[in-house]
Amino acid sequence: MVAMCVGGELREKNRQPLDGSHAHELKGVLKDAGVKLTELSTHLQGQLVAAHPAYDIAFDGFAAPSVRCNPKARQEWAVNQLLFAAKASRNLGLTAHVTFSGALAWPFMYPWPQRPAGLVETAFDELARRWRPILDAFDEAGVDLCYEIHPGEDLHDGMTFEMFLDRVGGHKRCNMLYDPSHYVLQQLDYLEHIDIYHERIRMFHVKDAEFNPTGRQGVYSGYQPWANRAGRFRSLGDGQVDFGAIFSKLTQHGFDGWAVLEWECCIKDSEQGAAEGAPFIDHHIIKAATRAFDDFAASGVDLATNRKLLGIG
Repeated sequence: MVAMCVGGELREKNRQPLDGSHAHELKGVLKDAGVKLTELSTHLQGQLVAAHPAYDIAFDGFAAPSVRCNPKARQEWAVNQLLFAAKASRNLGLTAHVTFSGALAWPFMYPWPQRPAGLVETAFDELARRWRPILDAFDEAGVDLCYEIHPGEDLHDGMTFEMFLDRVGGHKRCNMLYDPSHYVLQQLDYLEHIDIYHERIRMFHVKDAEFNPTGRQGVYSGYQPWANRAGRFRSLGDGQVDFGAIFSKLTQHGFDGWAVLEWECCIKDSEQGAAEGAPFIDHHIIKAATRAFDDFAASGVDLATNRKLLGIG
């Protein structure tokens, strides 16, 4: 596990994916600068793969100008962007890619007014139908597609991820980006989450958060700005996330990806947050043990000796 403070964005050239020559050029530039590219991101494009009409105006700015105010064309553009991202990731030698799932059912997240029977199931059926060809494209490219489990997306917790995973047939490229800050804000057990889903966790964003409910607000925070919310993102080390326990669990389960610093804080300046965050991550990285701590003699296994010890030799 290695700390990295710089993420990557998909580069377009005439709306084409990074081909071999462009990828080689980019890797050369990064190498000269001493920078390692950890992942490409299509959060905004992924959001547009499935956008409820309630968010048409809010999300239109995420798309290319030529497809704005045209939801069908906008979705087709977003899908093509994901297909480009699969090829670009392969050409850059990356093994995982991060995105958002988009959301068709999110406006109906709270069960009031009562949801019609089958509404959520229909939404997830359609979400899986849209994503299955994209997952297949990432499989062909040899890249894991990691959905950031995030409020505002239909995949916002473990239950919704399982609902989606079941509908895409347990697709091996359908994986998670783990970010504990989003779990603190919705009061989900972020440590047990690792135990449950570690086989699907392929990315890790290191971001802190805190949740301080009062007599006036809780999880929903009454439409308040970030600085006044009960749940808010904080710079690394300033929040409530137990990163010692997180790094221990990820190491225990054999996570071998990057620990990527994602900075968001409503109080601290970003430059200070970055300067403090990288050493913070470095301090928490664990070198996995190569042998059992109590095997001080490294005596190995001897079946005959074991049988004698048990009195059955």
